Amino acid sequence: MKEIVLADDTLITSKTDLKGDIIYANADFLKYAGYKMDEILYKPHNIVRHEDMPKTVFKCLWDYIVEGNEIFAFVKNKAKSGDYYWVFANITASFDEKRNIINYYSVRRKPNPKAIPIIESVYKTLLEKEREGGIKEGVKTLMELVGSYKMTYNQLIFDLQENN
Repeated sequence: MKEIVLADDTLITSKTDLKGDIIYANADFLKYAGYKMDEILYKPHNIVRHEDMPKTVFKCLWDYIVEGNEIFAFVKNKAKSGDYYWVFANITASFDEKRNIINYYSVRRKPNPKAIPIIESVYKTLLEKEREGGIKEGVKTLMELVGSYKMTYNQLIFDLQENN
């Protein structure tokens, strides 16, 4: 498996229904993931989930977005070919006129390459904690790490993307 590096101007976008099934994907999504539209439409978004990604990250992500909150994350995705690519993701809820969540919208761009070794180390630790004590232990470890920086999760992730 080799790494696919996103072009600087890449904007991978997708929309999912409330269960996480893909209802829209743009050309960049298809290009990097290596799928055709009919292969991914109405399929779970985790079709591109890489096995190196801790479940903890997705638990936190879902906890944020089901409440209507925006979240940022570094995500290692797996292409259909088995190759992988890192993204800096921004996920938000879409609302109807009564403020009910109707779907989720995600935009992914090229991550700060300096942040990836840091994130890989954190994710390796989270995977170990998940093996030892499940997602609960992973979440506890992630929240302790974030708390040690005296900022919110989103602030820390955004800071890694912008400054490092």
